[in-house]
Amino acid sequence: MIKNNYNVIGVMSGTSLDGIDLAHCVFTYSDGWTFKILESETFPYPSFWVGKLRDLVTFSMSELRQLDEDYTYFIAQVIGQFIQKHALTNLDAVCSHGHTALHQPENGLTYQIGNLPKLATLLNEVVVCDFRVEDVALGGQGAPLVPIGDRLLFSEYDYCLNLGGFANISSEIHGQRIAYDVCPVNIVLNYYVSKLGLDYDDGGRIAASGKIKDLLLEQLNGLDFYKASPPKSLGLEWVKSEVFPLIDSYQLNVIDILRTFVEHCAIQIANQISSKNKVSVLTTGGGAFNTFFMDRLSDNTHHNIVIPENSIIEYKEALIFAFLGVLKLRNEFNCLSSVTGALKDHSSGKIYYS
Repeated sequence: MIKNNYNVIGVMSGTSLDGIDLAHCVFTYSDGWTFKILESETFPYPSFWVGKLRDLVTFSMSELRQLDEDYTYFIAQVIGQFIQKHALTNLDAVCSHGHTALHQPENGLTYQIGNLPKLATLLNEVVVCDFRVEDVALGGQGAPLVPIGDRLLFSEYDYCLNLGGFANISSEIHGQRIAYDVCPVNIVLNYYVSKLGLDYDDGGRIAASGKIKDLLLEQLNGLDFYKASPPKSLGLEWVKSEVFPLIDSYQLNVIDILRTFVEHCAIQIANQISSKNKVSVLTTGGGAFNTFFMDRLSDNTHHNIVIPENSIIEYKEALIFAFLGVLKLRNEFNCLSSVTGALKDHSSGKIYYS
């Protein structure tokens, strides 16, 4: 049933493995969409799941299917705890991204675990999920999916930049929303800082103390992906095959790796903001808390880098996947062919009933 108010939960797990983000949101339609994030929380992954999720690309398909079963039970427990803790009732849906196990759109393949039909039964709620598969089947990249939310919820900004495991950016160009993955960010930074026994580089202080290694920086900036035109997207497979071997070949200390990679990311992102006029760039995701990274980005772009309130920084993707679910319930387009390269705009995702 089409209505103008929706009470939903958005669930997002990203490649940086920070944890599972959950946002209880309400959306209202009246000559445009408005939203509120009422409750939000991140459930950190136990070490068992960090180990499993970090190595997904090495799993056989049969191993992935079994892990999919286990992960679906796990994420149901997490969502159930969130619902119980905040005494949430009268939900229209739980809208979940799942966790990306494989992403090879050039081979017609994308696989997010945790999107099995039993999730609806375990939660006793309507579930909207598995948003990427249909787009890939239509010849698209299956990513990024957030730009429909950028267009309809954050239209006052010239660019929307998200700094998670990967950086992705979206903007309106000649009446079309254009968006794509830019470069890896936290998926690389967190990997190397873990060698120091840390989960992340707080504020970028470690990176700030390092030195840029010019030859490595030049080779990173020369990777073929950066020469390709959108639509384009990145996955863990690419990082493991292209980025880690290149960095490791230099046998550098972690501090200099972090410093060099921060500079690499700042350069690649700045290259995407080509306007000669000063523009506004809404910046969200965990990378927005990396003060040193943000300073380098600001120095490279000379634009107005807008850092919003913490709930938007941390939970924008969970918010927008909640919104994708609302659009799916309304059978409205939530996936843009101008972004993904699919044959057509479409209403992507699957709806499961308890």
